[in-house]
Amino acid sequence: MWKRALDGKALHFYLAGINNQNFLMRDKETGTWWQQITGKAIFGPMKGAALELVPSDELTFGEWKAEVSNGKVLAPVGKFSKEYDPNWEPDVAKLPVVISFPGTELKSRDVVVGLTLNGASRAYPWEALAKHSPVVDQVNGTPLLAVVGPDGKSFRIFVSRIDGQDAEFFLKADPAPVRADNKVASPSSAATTQAAAPGQNGSTDKPSTTSTSATPPSADQSSTAQPAAAAAVKPWVLLDTATASEWSFQGCAISGPSQGKCLDRVPALKDYWFDWRNYHPDTSVYKR
Repeated sequence: MWKRALDGKALHFYLAGINNQNFLMRDKETGTWWQQITGKAIFGPMKGAALELVPSDELTFGEWKAEVSNGKVLAPVGKFSKEYDPNWEPDVAKLPVVISFPGTELKSRDVVVGLTLNGASRAYPWEALAKHSPVVDQVNGTPLLAVVGPDGKSFRIFVSRIDGQDAEFFLKADPAPVRADNKVASPSSAATTQAAAPGQNGSTDKPSTTSTSATPPSADQSSTAQPAAAAAVKPWVLLDTATASEWSFQGCAISGPSQGKCLDRVPALKDYWFDWRNYHPDTSVYKR
Protein backbone atom coordinates (compact mmCIF):
# COMPACT_ATOMS: atom_id res chain seq x y z
CA MET A 1 0.00 0.00 0.00
CA TRP A 2 1.34 3.42 -0.97
CA LYS A 3 0.53 7.00 -0.04
CA ARG A 4 -1.10 8.65 -3.01
CA ALA A 5 0.75 11.89 -2.45
CA LEU A 6 4.18 13.15 -3.37
CA ASP A 7 5.86 16.35 -2.19
CA GLY A 8 2.63 17.37 -0.51
CA LYS A 9 0.54 17.04 -3.68
CA ALA A 10 -2.27 14.48 -3.82
CA LEU A 11 -2.32 12.17 -6.82
CA HIS A 12 -5.29 10.30 -8.24
CA PHE A 13 -4.58 6.97 -9.90
CA TYR A 14 -6.42 4.70 -12.30
CA LEU A 15 -5.67 1.35 -13.91
CA ALA A 16 -3.51 1.91 -16.97
CA GLY A 17 -2.54 -1.64 -17.84
CA ILE A 18 -0.72 -4.78 -16.78
CA ASN A 19 3.06 -5.15 -16.84
CA ASN A 20 4.44 -8.66 -16.27
CA GLN A 21 1.01 -9.54 -14.81
CA ASN A 22 1.49 -6.74 -12.29
CA PHE A 23 -0.83 -3.75 -11.88
CA LEU A 24 0.28 -0.63 -13.75
CA MET A 25 -1.31 2.68 -12.76
CA ARG A 26 -1.28 6.22 -14.09
CA ASP A 27 -1.89 9.44 -12.20
CA LYS A 28 -4.35 12.01 -13.56
CA GLU A 29 -2.27 15.01 -12.49
CA THR A 30 0.91 14.35 -14.50
CA GLY A 31 0.15 11.30 -16.66
CA THR A 32 3.07 9.41 -15.10
CA TRP A 33 3.01 5.60 -15.14
CA TRP A 34 3.70 3.78 -11.86
CA GLN A 35 4.49 0.16 -11.04
CA GLN A 36 2.31 -1.25 -8.28
CA ILE A 37 4.77 -3.65 -6.66
CA THR A 38 7.58 -1.09 -6.30
CA GLY A 39 5.61 2.16 -6.03
CA LYS A 40 8.08 3.70 -8.48
CA ALA A 41 7.37 5.92 -11.49
CA ILE A 42 8.63 4.13 -14.60
CA PHE A 43 7.56 6.50 -17.38
CA GLY A 44 6.50 10.13 -17.68
CA PRO A 45 7.31 13.48 -16.05
CA MET A 46 7.91 11.94 -12.61
CA LYS A 47 10.01 8.97 -13.76
CA GLY A 48 12.33 7.83 -10.98
CA ALA A 49 10.13 9.14 -8.16
CA ALA A 50 8.82 6.70 -5.54
CA LEU A 51 5.67 6.69 -3.43
CA GLU A 52 5.94 6.30 0.34
CA LEU A 53 5.11 2.87 1.68
CA VAL A 54 2.20 2.67 4.13
CA PRO A 55 2.47 -0.23 6.64
CA SER A 56 -0.35 -2.69 6.03
CA ASP A 57 -1.38 -6.28 6.77
CA GLU A 58 -2.59 -9.18 4.70
CA LEU A 59 -5.19 -10.72 6.98
CA THR A 60 -8.34 -12.77 6.58
CA PHE A 61 -11.49 -10.80 7.34
CA GLY A 62 -12.09 -12.93 10.43
CA GLU A 63 -8.64 -12.17 11.86
CA TRP A 64 -8.94 -8.47 11.06
CA LYS A 65 -12.42 -8.26 12.61
CA ALA A 66 -11.16 -9.96 15.78
CA GLU A 67 -8.52 -7.24 16.14
CA VAL A 68 -10.45 -4.17 14.93
CA SER A 69 -13.96 -3.75 16.30
CA ASN A 70 -14.81 -0.46 14.58
CA GLY A 71 -13.05 -0.77 11.22
CA LYS A 72 -14.56 0.03 7.85
CA VAL A 73 -14.68 -2.24 4.82
CA LEU A 74 -14.10 -0.98 1.29
CA ALA A 75 -17.21 -1.94 -0.66
CA PRO A 76 -17.61 -2.31 -4.44
CA VAL A 77 -19.11 0.66 -6.27
CA GLY A 78 -22.66 -0.43 -7.08
CA LYS A 79 -22.91 1.00 -10.59
CA PHE A 80 -19.74 -0.83 -11.61
CA SER A 81 -20.53 -4.14 -9.89
CA LYS A 82 -21.04 -5.99 -13.19
CA GLU A 83 -17.57 -4.99 -14.33
CA TYR A 84 -15.76 -6.61 -11.41
CA ASP A 85 -14.12 -9.95 -12.19
CA PRO A 86 -15.39 -12.42 -9.55
CA ASN A 87 -12.71 -14.98 -10.39
CA TRP A 88 -9.65 -12.78 -11.01
CA GLU A 89 -6.99 -14.59 -8.98
CA PRO A 90 -7.81 -18.16 -10.15
CA ASP A 91 -8.06 -16.99 -13.76
CA VAL A 92 -4.74 -15.13 -13.67
CA ALA A 93 -3.04 -18.12 -12.03
CA LYS A 94 -3.82 -20.17 -15.16
CA LEU A 95 -2.06 -17.72 -17.49
CA PRO A 96 1.48 -18.47 -18.65
CA VAL A 97 4.08 -16.25 -17.04
CA VAL A 98 5.84 -13.78 -19.34
CA ILE A 99 9.11 -14.00 -17.44
CA SER A 100 10.68 -16.94 -15.62
CA PHE A 101 13.89 -17.83 -13.84
CA PRO A 102 14.87 -21.40 -14.71
CA GLY A 103 17.42 -22.95 -12.44
CA THR A 104 16.12 -21.32 -9.27
CA GLU A 105 14.82 -23.48 -6.45
CA LEU A 106 11.23 -22.23 -6.75
CA LYS A 107 8.64 -22.55 -9.51
CA SER A 108 7.33 -19.41 -11.19
CA ARG A 109 3.95 -19.46 -9.45
CA ASP A 110 5.13 -20.57 -6.04
CA VAL A 111 3.84 -18.06 -3.50
CA VAL A 112 6.41 -16.31 -1.32
CA VAL A 113 6.40 -13.67 1.39
CA GLY A 114 9.06 -11.15 0.47
CA LEU A 115 10.72 -8.36 2.40
CA THR A 116 13.56 -5.88 1.95
CA LEU A 117 15.62 -4.85 4.97
CA ASN A 118 18.73 -2.68 5.03
CA GLY A 119 19.22 -3.20 1.32
CA ALA A 120 18.86 -6.99 1.41
CA SER A 121 15.83 -8.90 0.10
CA ARG A 122 14.54 -12.20 1.43
CA ALA A 123 11.81 -14.55 0.16
CA TYR A 124 9.99 -17.02 2.41
CA PRO A 125 8.20 -19.81 0.49
CA TRP A 126 4.63 -19.75 1.77
CA GLU A 127 4.40 -23.51 2.23
CA ALA A 128 7.51 -23.52 4.42
CA LEU A 129 6.35 -20.50 6.40
CA ALA A 130 2.90 -21.97 7.04
CA LYS A 131 4.35 -25.34 8.03
CA HIS A 132 7.16 -24.15 10.31
CA SER A 133 5.74 -20.94 11.81
CA PRO A 134 7.09 -19.28 13.86
CA VAL A 135 10.23 -18.93 11.77
CA VAL A 136 13.31 -17.43 13.41
CA ASP A 137 15.65 -15.88 10.87
CA GLN A 138 18.26 -13.17 10.36
CA VAL A 139 18.61 -10.76 7.42
CA ASN A 140 21.62 -8.48 7.12
CA GLY A 141 22.34 -8.76 10.84
CA THR A 142 18.76 -8.12 11.95
CA PRO A 143 16.96 -10.95 13.80
CA LEU A 144 13.50 -11.62 12.42
CA LEU A 145 10.38 -13.44 13.54
CA ALA A 146 7.98 -14.55 10.79
CA VAL A 147 4.64 -15.91 11.97
CA VAL A 148 1.44 -17.25 10.45
CA GLY A 149 -1.61 -16.32 12.53
CA PRO A 150 -4.24 -18.40 14.32
CA ASP A 151 -6.26 -18.74 11.10
CA GLY A 152 -3.35 -20.33 9.22
CA LYS A 153 -3.59 -17.69 6.47
CA SER A 154 -2.69 -14.30 7.91
CA PHE A 155 0.97 -13.45 8.48
CA ARG A 156 3.25 -10.85 10.03
CA ILE A 157 6.99 -10.30 10.35
CA PHE A 158 8.72 -8.59 13.26
CA VAL A 159 12.19 -7.57 14.38
CA SER A 160 12.95 -10.20 17.00
CA ARG A 161 14.41 -7.91 19.67
CA ILE A 162 13.17 -7.06 23.15
CA ASP A 163 14.71 -3.92 24.68
CA GLY A 164 17.62 -4.18 22.27
CA GLN A 165 18.28 -7.83 23.07
CA ASP A 166 17.91 -10.52 20.40
CA ALA A 167 15.20 -13.02 21.28
CA GLU A 168 13.71 -16.14 19.79
CA PHE A 169 10.09 -17.25 19.96
CA PHE A 170 8.03 -20.42 19.83
CA LEU A 171 4.37 -21.25 20.16
CA LYS A 172 3.33 -22.01 23.71
CA ALA A 173 3.36 -25.76 24.44
CA ASP A 174 5.35 -26.33 21.24
CA PRO A 175 9.01 -27.45 21.19
CA ALA A 176 11.69 -24.81 20.88
CA PRO A 177 12.04 -23.42 17.33
CA VAL A 178 14.67 -24.50 14.84
CA ARG A 179 16.65 -21.54 13.54
CA ALA A 180 17.88 -20.95 10.01
CA ASP A 181 21.18 -22.61 10.98
CA ASN A 182 19.20 -25.74 12.06
CA LYS A 183 20.15 -25.33 15.71
CA VAL A 184 17.47 -25.64 18.38
CA ALA A 185 16.90 -22.43 20.31
CA SER A 186 17.49 -22.81 24.03
CA PRO A 187 15.63 -20.55 26.47
CA SER A 188 17.71 -18.70 29.01
CA SER A 189 17.87 -20.25 32.47
CA ALA A 190 15.79 -17.40 33.90
CA ALA A 191 13.15 -17.90 31.23
CA THR A 192 13.08 -21.66 31.82
CA THR A 193 12.67 -21.20 35.55
CA GLN A 194 9.86 -18.72 35.17
CA ALA A 195 8.05 -20.74 32.52
CA ALA A 196 8.06 -23.82 34.77
CA ALA A 197 6.78 -22.08 37.89
CA PRO A 198 3.11 -22.97 38.47
CA GLY A 199 0.69 -20.07 38.71
CA GLN A 200 3.06 -17.47 37.25
CA ASN A 201 2.89 -15.73 33.87
CA GLY A 202 4.24 -18.06 31.21
CA SER A 203 3.36 -21.15 33.30
CA THR A 204 2.86 -24.37 31.41
CA ASP A 205 0.82 -25.87 34.27
CA LYS A 206 -1.76 -23.17 34.77
CA PRO A 207 -2.89 -20.70 32.12
CA SER A 208 -2.20 -17.05 32.88
CA THR A 209 -5.32 -15.04 33.66
CA THR A 210 -4.03 -12.25 31.44
CA SER A 211 -3.47 -14.47 28.40
CA THR A 212 -5.81 -13.66 25.54
CA SER A 213 -6.64 -15.20 22.20
CA ALA A 214 -6.67 -13.27 18.94
CA THR A 215 -10.18 -14.68 18.37
CA PRO A 216 -12.76 -13.55 20.96
CA PRO A 217 -15.21 -16.09 22.44
CA SER A 218 -18.64 -16.34 20.87
CA ALA A 219 -21.52 -14.42 22.41
CA ASP A 220 -23.32 -17.58 23.50
CA GLN A 221 -20.31 -19.13 25.23
CA SER A 222 -21.21 -20.47 28.68
CA SER A 223 -19.57 -22.30 31.54
CA THR A 224 -21.09 -25.61 30.47
CA ALA A 225 -18.84 -28.44 29.38
CA GLN A 226 -17.54 -28.12 25.82
CA PRO A 227 -16.98 -30.97 23.34
CA ALA A 228 -13.58 -32.63 23.55
CA ALA A 229 -12.52 -31.22 20.17
CA ALA A 230 -13.35 -27.67 21.22
CA ALA A 231 -11.60 -28.08 24.55
CA ALA A 232 -8.41 -29.11 22.75
CA VAL A 233 -8.19 -25.78 20.91
CA LYS A 234 -5.65 -23.55 22.64
CA PRO A 235 -5.16 -19.80 22.34
CA TRP A 236 -2.51 -18.69 19.87
CA VAL A 237 0.30 -17.50 22.15
CA LEU A 238 4.04 -17.10 21.61
CA LEU A 239 6.70 -17.39 24.30
CA ASP A 240 10.04 -15.63 24.01
CA THR A 241 13.31 -17.20 25.12
CA ALA A 242 14.65 -14.02 26.71
CA THR A 243 11.95 -13.16 29.28
CA ALA A 244 9.40 -16.03 28.98
CA SER A 245 6.67 -13.46 28.34
CA GLU A 246 3.56 -14.33 26.35
CA TRP A 247 2.99 -12.55 23.03
CA SER A 248 -0.01 -12.14 20.76
CA PHE A 249 -0.19 -12.29 16.95
CA GLN A 250 -0.10 -8.46 17.04
CA GLY A 251 3.49 -8.74 18.27
CA CYS A 252 2.71 -7.37 21.73
CA ALA A 253 3.43 -8.98 25.10
CA ILE A 254 0.24 -9.82 26.95
CA SER A 255 1.82 -11.19 30.13
CA GLY A 256 5.18 -11.59 31.81
CA PRO A 257 8.09 -9.18 32.34
CA SER A 258 7.65 -7.66 28.87
CA GLN A 259 3.90 -7.06 29.18
CA GLY A 260 2.81 -3.95 27.29
CA LYS A 261 5.82 -3.92 24.96
CA CYS A 262 5.50 -4.53 21.22
CA LEU A 263 7.96 -5.74 18.61
CA ASP A 264 8.82 -3.55 15.63
CA ARG A 265 7.04 -4.56 12.43
CA VAL A 266 8.74 -5.29 9.11
CA PRO A 267 6.77 -4.62 5.88
CA ALA A 268 6.32 -7.77 3.80
CA LEU A 269 4.53 -8.70 0.59
CA LYS A 270 2.85 -11.93 -0.49
CA ASP A 271 3.67 -12.47 -4.15
CA TYR A 272 4.38 -15.00 -6.87
CA TRP A 273 8.02 -16.04 -7.05
CA PHE A 274 8.46 -14.91 -10.67
CA ASP A 275 7.19 -11.42 -9.84
CA TRP A 276 9.17 -11.04 -6.61
CA ARG A 277 12.35 -12.33 -8.25
CA ASN A 278 11.95 -9.99 -11.22
CA TYR A 279 11.90 -6.87 -9.04
CA HIS A 280 14.36 -8.20 -6.45
CA PRO A 281 17.06 -9.93 -8.52
CA ASP A 282 19.46 -10.26 -5.57
CA THR A 283 16.90 -11.81 -3.21
CA SER A 284 17.86 -14.77 -1.05
CA VAL A 285 15.43 -17.58 -0.26
CA TYR A 286 14.76 -18.91 3.22
CA LYS A 287 15.57 -22.61 3.54
CA ARG A 288 14.56 -24.82 6.43
